[in-house]
Amino acid sequence: MVTVADSALDLRQRAWNAVASVVDPEIPVLTIADLGVLREVTVRDGDVEVAITPTYSGCPAMNMIALEIELALEREGFRRPKIRTVLSPAWTTDWMSEDGRRKLREYGIAPPLPSSSRRRVGQTTLRWLCGRKSVAMALS
Repeated sequence: MVTVADSALDLRQRAWNAVASVVDPEIPVLTIADLGVLREVTVRDGDVEVAITPTYSGCPAMNMIALEIELALEREGFRRPKIRTVLSPAWTTDWMSEDGRRKLREYGIAPPLPSSSRRRVGQTTLRWLCGRKSVAMALS
C-alpha cells in the first residue's frame, strides 16, 4: 500500500522497478526496460502513470504488456495505475539496452546493432551473427 510517508522519489523508484521487471510476451528473456518500450514512470499524489512505446504501431503484445504493468504496480500497492501509449517518437532499436542485446545474443537471436554502426557513408553494411563470428556483407 502506498502511504503519505513515502517520498515521491521512493515511490517513483518503486514503481519503476516494478514496471521494469515486466517481460515481453513475445521474447520472454527481455523485459520492457531491456527493449526500451518502457519510456517513463511518473508519480503524482501517489498516482502512477506509465508511458510505453510499442516496437511498431500495430504491436499485438501491447495490450498484454499494459495488463502486466497494471498487475505489477498493483502488487506493489499502487492502485488504478494509468498506462499511456506513446507513438511519437517511434520506437527504435537504439532504445534497447546493452543488457537486452546481451540477453538476445545468449538466447540465440542476433541483436540489432546500434544505428551508428549500421550505416557508413556511401555504403550500407548488412551484419548478422553466425555463432560467435560476426559476418558483414557490403550491399551495393
